[in-house]
Amino acid sequence: SFPGGRRDPADGDAVATALRETREELGVAVAATSVWGQLRTLPDRHGMTVAPIVANLGPLEALTLTPNPDEVEEVFTLPLAHLLREENQGYTHFRTATGYLYTLPVFLNGPHRVWGLTAIITELTLELLVPGRY
Repeated sequence: SFPGGRRDPADGDAVATALRETREELGVAVAATSVWGQLRTLPDRHGMTVAPIVANLGPLEALTLTPNPDEVEEVFTLPLAHLLREENQGYTHFRTATGYLYTLPVFLNGPHRVWGLTAIITELTLELLVPGRY
């Protein structure tokens, strides 16, 4: 999943929440000037509203991540080229006893499977960054 969490009373808006959560969870201070914008809000499975924020962090090699072990089990990245390869893209079908309920994207990468809300946000980001290629 991406860094995220509930908005604190001190957070001015969704961007402030995203920047704080990124700093708390990954130890990365992202400048507000690096924020490109907000994707459309999405409901999570608990009925909460998620406001995905897209920012440019620069080259990953230049970042020093210090994940908070209380909140982050593992950190991995996927190159854009990997996400755009059809063999790494798929869909997960969720169903009930009465039939199909919904279909969500999934991205494959060795031991990692990006699915659920994280895959939806990844898909929305790909549509924004590389229109026509995804």
